[in-house]
Amino acid sequence: MRNLYKTTALVTLFTAFEHFLGFLYRIILSRTLGAEGLGVYQVAFTVYSVFLTISASGLPVTLSRTISKHRAANTPKKGHAATSSAVIVALMFSLPITLLLFFLRDPFSRIFADPRSADLFYILLFGLSFTALYTVIRGSFWGNRRFFAYSAVELFEEISMITIGVLLILVIPVSLPNVNKAAIAVFVSHFLSFFVALVYYLCKGGKLASPKGEFLPMLKSSLPVTSMRATSSLISSLISVLFPMRLIAAGLSPARAMSEYGVVYGMVMPVLMLPSTLIGSIALVLVPELAECYYKKEKEKLSALVTKAMNITLMTAFILIPLFLVCGESVGIFLFSDADSGKLIAYSAFLLIPLSISMITTSMLNSMGCEKQTLIFFLLGSAAMLLSVWFLPKYLGSGALILGMALDYLIVSVCSLILLRKHTKVGSWKYCFKLLLVAVPAAALGFGVKYLLMTCMSYIPATVITLLLIALIEGLLLWAFRLFDFKDFFKRFVIAKLPIRKKAKAHR
Repeated sequence: MRNLYKTTALVTLFTAFEHFLGFLYRIILSRTLGAEGLGVYQVAFTVYSVFLTISASGLPVTLSRTISKHRAANTPKKGHAATSSAVIVALMFSLPITLLLFFLRDPFSRIFADPRSADLFYILLFGLSFTALYTVIRGSFWGNRRFFAYSAVELFEEISMITIGVLLILVIPVSLPNVNKAAIAVFVSHFLSFFVALVYYLCKGGKLASPKGEFLPMLKSSLPVTSMRATSSLISSLISVLFPMRLIAAGLSPARAMSEYGVVYGMVMPVLMLPSTLIGSIALVLVPELAECYYKKEKEKLSALVTKAMNITLMTAFILIPLFLVCGESVGIFLFSDADSGKLIAYSAFLLIPLSISMITTSMLNSMGCEKQTLIFFLLGSAAMLLSVWFLPKYLGSGALILGMALDYLIVSVCSLILLRKHTKVGSWKYCFKLLLVAVPAAALGFGVKYLLMTCMSYIPATVITLLLIALIEGLLLWAFRLFDFKDFFKRFVIAKLPIRKKAKAHR
């Protein structure tokens, strides 16, 4: 369990830094492209994500689980065959899609409400096959528990995209629209990441083997996950077209409707996805471990791992809720110079609970071979979101999309918890109630302090002081309720790293 903590901490550090850089880049894009330009960029990237998802999205988790399964059965050579099978599946989908879409460029471009989005989409499409193969290689890192390589390559992708994007947009004088430069940065970063991942894979003994006996199981196992994620991307693309259209039908101008979409997906969602930094790290480390425990039928260890992951996920969500509730509006103004985005961040604070639960439970269930069930849960949640987007923009405006997301995540999280309960003994209900006792007083105190500070200072120092005070109160309450062992954390991640301790051990 200790190695699990340390590995999760390492992956979280990488992921947090990556998300921090991505968040800064999102701020740069929001200020250089504007809400409308960000909406145009987001529409193109969302449609591209559909085809990337179809090509390879189910392969990393399936390949990781398959490699873990072969490790449990002590047949490591079949892991190379599984990797080869994943490569064939990725190329089998990505190459025909690329050729077909370029051949049908004129009719396909008509699906975009703005011609600029079509231009960006075809820039991104050049890198579809490279990106699909890149996800397969990272899936092999995942299954072989090479978490450092997995995280380092992903961080390299983010750094290269940001560097190229900033150079093209702010430094190098290129006679292209800024949205086109942002798309070029994404394409180049995907190609460079594929090359770096491939070189590392080969240098570490990776190789391709005959896919005999592994191709059909790989295809069959990856299809439910791919279908779920492809449908998710397709629905996101549909919403990128449908939501502005419904806002226009409600009386907004086309520019205003696109701006509303850009605010939700380009400004609000990156903030709400902050828990994904830790939750994604937990899922990354746990999936191979859970899969191996599942196939070895180690039920007690499996239940312990699931409960630990759920507790950390819930704690992350509940800690952030008071911060978002109290200071969300100020954060939106400070980061994006947009008061509407800040209000939506504050209104969406409780969305963090079902969002976080759905993320971690879906990953854990997929590691146990429940891909078909998670696909059904996803479809039910997506149906609720589409109904909200279609019927409610007239009454709620941007809130219709936020409410749709809340219904989606709530349905998925409830269904997933019920199914997870059948496979393991999840004991997180009392823990959840104690976390509520932490969040409520922290939020109440935060509102009071912020109100008083706003009467005597500007919003930036008032917001910073309020955030620090809420964090302090939450830390004290977590300690008082024994929800987090600060002493144990300090021993494992601080003292264990000090050279004095190492010398003392060596002396003894």
